[in-house]
Amino acid sequence: MGYFARLVVTMLTFIGITVFLPQLLYVDTFQTALLASFVLSILNIIVRPILLLFTLPLNILTLGLFTFIVNSMMLVMTANILGENHFSFTSFSAAVIVAVIMSVVNTIINSYHAD
Repeated sequence: MGYFARLVVTMLTFIGITVFLPQLLYVDTFQTALLASFVLSILNIIVRPILLLFTLPLNILTLGLFTFIVNSMMLVMTANILGENHFSFTSFSAAVIVAVIMSVVNTIINSYHAD
C-alpha cells in the first residue's frame, strides 16, 4: 500500500474514531484529519525511531507492549503541533486507546493489501 493510501486510511480512522467515540478524540474538519495524518507520518519517520531506541529496555521488559505508549506519544505530539482547537485527545489514556484502535485498523488493512 502506498504512502497516500496510508494517509487516507489514517485520516479515515481519525474521522471514524471521532464519529463513533467522540469522548476520546476531537477532530475539527476533514482537512484537519488529513493534516494530522501527514504530521503523524512525518513524526513516525523522524521521531518514532529515536523514541523506540531510547525505550528499548522498557519495550523488552513489556514484550513490546510499550510500543503502544510510544505510538500514543506520537499522537499527542501531533495534537500539540496542530493545536487543541483542531485536533485533541481528552486524556493520555484516550490517546493510548486511539493508538490501539489505529494499530488494529492498520493491521487489518495491511493484511488485505500486502506489499
